[in-house]
Amino acid sequence: MGTFRQIGAVTAMNLSSVPSRIGASSVVVIGIACVVGVVISVFGMTRSLTGTLRDSARPDRAVVLRSGASNETASTLLVDAIATIKDAPGIARTPDGDAAASAEMMIAVSMHRKEDDTMAGVTVRGIEPAAATVRPEVRLVDGRMFRPGLREAIVGRGANGEFKGLGIGDQVALRDSQWTIVGTFESGGDAQESRLLVDESTLLSAYQRTAANSLTALLESEAAFDEFKAALTTNPTLSVSVERETEYYARQSKSINQLLDFVTYFVGGIMALGALFAALNTMYSAVSTRAVEIATLRALGFGSTGVVISVLAESLLLAAAGAAIGAAVSWLWFGGNTFAMGNGTSSLVVKMQITPALLATGMVWAVTVGFFGGLFPALRAARLPVARALRAV
Repeated sequence: MGTFRQIGAVTAMNLSSVPSRIGASSVVVIGIACVVGVVISVFGMTRSLTGTLRDSARPDRAVVLRSGASNETASTLLVDAIATIKDAPGIARTPDGDAAASAEMMIAVSMHRKEDDTMAGVTVRGIEPAAATVRPEVRLVDGRMFRPGLREAIVGRGANGEFKGLGIGDQVALRDSQWTIVGTFESGGDAQESRLLVDESTLLSAYQRTAANSLTALLESEAAFDEFKAALTTNPTLSVSVERETEYYARQSKSINQLLDFVTYFVGGIMALGALFAALNTMYSAVSTRAVEIATLRALGFGSTGVVISVLAESLLLAAAGAAIGAAVSWLWFGGNTFAMGNGTSSLVVKMQITPALLATGMVWAVTVGFFGGLFPALRAARLPVARALRAV
């Protein structure tokens, strides 16, 4: 019998005996399913968060902060500085001929989540009229736009779906005053949809402030960024930092991505190790119970290659079954759902995306565990002394 026919015959014989060892085999399947589920779910959170922030940014928009500030809430820009920034070269123009730049203020309000009634922070962003040109992706889907000078707000679809009390007509308490929700907007599922938008000058007045946190400018083109940045950073009357919006959001998401990746590899690694030992134990047990059968095949002239491959095939089959279960649970349980990430001062509503690339990553983890879980028992089966095994009959 040829080598390939031997391999096929031995592998088929080995796989046909799996139902008789269903208890031990299910331990491997469940263990690997848990590993794959954790890997896909946490990686999915990381990639979805990154995607949400990436979708918020455009390379032809720039974010201006006070020099040394790491984010918008830690920054302040005075009125004179804002006027100077708006006069810088490279800024696009609104239909009215004004600078397409919006000085913005950010505060947070605590709201109750719909899912479990816990409190979490929702960002309120004060924007100028030019924001309609700066962020054309923001569009009303219900209600109307807030009126400048009035204590009114529009709410992002993500925040509206995640938190209580953010429907049209509801009122939100900001600095001992009530602000009425008058509209709902969407912006392609990006970070803006996790916020409330209000009139910046009205918000400054309510909080008795004279300085904005940041300025976002739409540039004439991507190439205009260098000219815009140079004009601001070399101006002796200014002390500001200038970043492309894409760079700013990438920097903001870096630390949380690193934390989630560490959790994935650490927790997933521990679970994978447990699944590996379960696979080793199961496959060693399978080899032991089939020792006489394997020795008989060897005595009849079957080579060790077929034995090795048959054991590996069983291990990989169990791993594939576990991967399929883990991937299916992740897809059905998390795919398309939204979750809020953040702290007591701000939250980001993210739509979970389970992509084919994530499913492939989970399969790689499963195959790796299955391969090494079957390799050593397979080698043991191939080296099993024929005479000693037959004497055990």
